[in-house]
Amino acid sequence: VQLQASGGGLVQDGGSLRLSCAASGLTFSRYQMGWFRQAPGKEREFVAGISRDGGTTYSADSVKGRFTISRDNAKNTVYLRMDSLKPGDTAVYYCAANKYGGSWSFDDIDYWGKGTLVTVSS
Repeated sequence: VQLQASGGGLVQDGGSLRLSCAASGLTFSRYQMGWFRQAPGKEREFVAGISRDGGTTYSADSVKGRFTISRDNAKNTVYLRMDSLKPGDTAVYYCAANKYGGSWSFDDIDYWGKGTLVTVSS
């Protein structure tokens, strides 16, 4: 199984980015997909999740109204649209696959991608 995240980079305060995560080696439509992030010196935290059919999404309070998760099951890809970015959003962003878990705890994650760095300058 591979989860290949891309789309990170350097952006100014208030800017936007779209992350993509291409999945292979698994039946993509059978997995809930999510995004986590880890800032320097901090623990990894949940950012957003999406149900298998894309009909339900979940977001951390810190990104509600600014980040939007979506998926395209025909392309085996999950996206994270990030608007109104702040310096506090600077982190490595990881995509994750969750087959059975009813929550987004680390124990529920079956597969992790390698991460893509997002840096927001002030």
